[in-house]
Amino acid sequence: MNPSYLFGVYQPGTSPLHRAWIGAKVGGLAAFSLSVVLVRSVEAAFVFLAIAVLAAAVARIDLGLLLRSLRPALVAAVIFAGIQWLLYGPAKATETLVDLVALALAAIVVSSTSPVNAMLDSFIRWITPLRHVGVDPERVALTIGLAIQALPGTVALAVETRDAARARGVRHPRAFLTPFVIRVVARAQETGDALHARGIGDD
Repeated sequence: MNPSYLFGVYQPGTSPLHRAWIGAKVGGLAAFSLSVVLVRSVEAAFVFLAIAVLAAAVARIDLGLLLRSLRPALVAAVIFAGIQWLLYGPAKATETLVDLVALALAAIVVSSTSPVNAMLDSFIRWITPLRHVGVDPERVALTIGLAIQALPGTVALAVETRDAARARGVRHPRAFLTPFVIRVVARAQETGDALHARGIGDD
């Protein structure tokens, strides 16, 4: 798959963030995200963005891949910021835009410096104590893994469907949304059938 469709593809490296304990990185991301949500000001938003940019620089993430990974989040951030502009004015819109970009950039840094399998293994260890209350750690991890793998595929389907509509000279949103939804549902059905054939999900 074209790497430009991937969000935060793991990049092997020797930076301090690559060597850091995964639990610390995930915990740091959670604390960072909570701070962004709770601290509401334009000035703070730019401070958070600076922290995320610094983390990306420390991790030495490839700039091209970083920008491609950030592109979908940036599009969504611009849309949400536009709504905020209409409802609350430019200051709120700016804060929303910068906050969302900072959050996306921080998430990309963590996922780019942490192998997905290592993150899932850590997650299984963290929730294993919940097994006695009916939580199946392996099944939860499988769900998360499937969601992570589905994201780039879904983005790729969106781009392919959009390009196909443009090639036919059709610009109406329905020409994109209808086939896109059909293809996403079909892929989900195929994934479900494959899991069922392997006995996964059967009680």
